[in-house]
Amino acid sequence: MTVAALDVSTFAFTEAAPAKVNLYLHVTGRRADGYHLLDSLVVFAGAGDVLHYQPGPEPLHLHITGRFGRVLDASAAGADNLVIRAAQALQALGGAQAHVQGGTLVLEKKLPVASGIGGGSADAAAALRLLDRAWNVQASRADLLALAQTLGADVPVCLLSQTMRMEGIGEELTPAPHLPECGMVLVNCGQAVSTPEVFRRRAGAFAPRATMPQSWANLADVMAFIEQQGNSLEQAACEVCPPVAHVLADIGGQEGCLMARMSGSGATCFGLFATPQAARQAADRLEDAHSAWWVWGGGLV
Repeated sequence: MTVAALDVSTFAFTEAAPAKVNLYLHVTGRRADGYHLLDSLVVFAGAGDVLHYQPGPEPLHLHITGRFGRVLDASAAGADNLVIRAAQALQALGGAQAHVQGGTLVLEKKLPVASGIGGGSADAAAALRLLDRAWNVQASRADLLALAQTLGADVPVCLLSQTMRMEGIGEELTPAPHLPECGMVLVNCGQAVSTPEVFRRRAGAFAPRATMPQSWANLADVMAFIEQQGNSLEQAACEVCPPVAHVLADIGGQEGCLMARMSGSGATCFGLFATPQAARQAADRLEDAHSAWWVWGGGLV
């Protein structure tokens, strides 16, 4: 059966993999082993990939579809894919008591690749949540988080997919006050950015750990806090990928934009708006002006 012939509407299990957005990202230090220490407020947007699973007798295999699935070669769905690695790790964790099955996984790749919004990490996290349910592994939250950490720095926070403060190398997660309703625009210029290269280009002193409030009275409170922070990697990403600066300027110039900033190590940038509707209207204008860009507007999860 071809990928095009797969009808995922009939699949037994479906799991969303929402985009991870760093409202601020401070590089606070570097460990002896070379890993950088981070401090970040992470939220999740309504945009995301979608993972589907249909159990079956055949060995577990993965198909990748969607707008950004087409840019990946066939090897992307192989054994090194984070979704497959997550499935294998969960199978080992579940052991004999789990109802592990083969079958078909279909990943609808709606998010840009290598774009700073955790696409691959979100996909791996979605696989853990979906297959834990489908296979009746019944893993504890602690076990799933420990397993997620072995798959990548962003996988633990993507596993939870809720507003969190992320520290350390991604393993230190603390619930953060949920944001009041607001809108978000996400824009990617279409150029993949190398995370290692951005970290190599980062210059200057390490940033301090932010002092986060216990709660937000309103969106103005959120904005006042976020505006005092920054993204330690934004300047380096602009050097590696100059269009990032143009994206930031265009988002910031939209009517109703409260602030524009880059997420993660780039190249995706975001703008915050008072309402999801205002964000969708801004996204429509940006998409009309830049047909080659990936643009999304809406609310947070």
